[in-house]
Amino acid sequence: MIISELKPIKDIIDSLKNYSKIFLVGCGECATTCKTGGEPEVLKMKQDLEAQGKTVVGYCIPSAPCVAAKLKTELAKNMSQLRTADAVLVLACGLGIQSVKDNDRFNLMVLPACNTLFGAVMDAKGDFYEKCSLCAECVLGKTGGICPITLCAKGLLNGPCGGMNKGKCEVDSDKDCAWVLIYKELEKKNQLESLKEIQSPKDFKKSGKPHKLILNK
Repeated sequence: MIISELKPIKDIIDSLKNYSKIFLVGCGECATTCKTGGEPEVLKMKQDLEAQGKTVVGYCIPSAPCVAAKLKTELAKNMSQLRTADAVLVLACGLGIQSVKDNDRFNLMVLPACNTLFGAVMDAKGDFYEKCSLCAECVLGKTGGICPITLCAKGLLNGPCGGMNKGKCEVDSDKDCAWVLIYKELEKKNQLESLKEIQSPKDFKKSGKPHKLILNK
C-alpha cells in the first residue's frame, strides 16, 4: 500500500492560482484507505476549492488510478466535464498522479493534492508501517522476514553497528535495533547459523530508477 498525505490547502490553492475550472480525481484503494483521496476527502476538497472561488466541474474516484484501464473507464464517464476543465487535481499518490497525466486526452495541467510518503503494511488497528524499501534485492529469506534495509537506520546487512545499546538503535533510542530483532527471530526458528554467512554489498544497479517490467510484448 502506498501512503500519502494531503498537502496543506494553502499550497494546493497556490498551485491552482492560474486555473479556475478544476476536475478532481481520487483513488479508491490506497488513498481511500489512508484517508487522503476517498470520497469524503474529494468532497471536502471540492468544498474548500469552491470557498476559494474555484469551480469544480466534476470528479471521479477510480478504484485504482495507477491502473490505466481502470482510470480510463472513469475518465470516459466524465468526458463532458473534463472538456470544460483547465486543470486536474489528483488526490492520490505520485503513481496515480502520473497515470492521470499519461492518460489525459485534453492536455490539461495535472496537479498533485498529496505528498507520497512510503509503501507500508497496515496492522489490525489500521495503522501503517513502512517495512520494505523496494530495493530490488530482497534478503528477507536470510533475515527472518525482517528487512534490515528498511528497519536499520544504516541499512546494514551483516549485523548491528557498534552504537547499538541495550537492544536499541543508535540513531533513535526509541526504536529496537533491527539486527537484535533479526537475531531473536532467527533464534526462535533455530536458524542462527545463517548469521555466519557474510552478505555481499548490495548491487545498487538493481535499484536504479526508473524500473520497468514489460509483460506484453
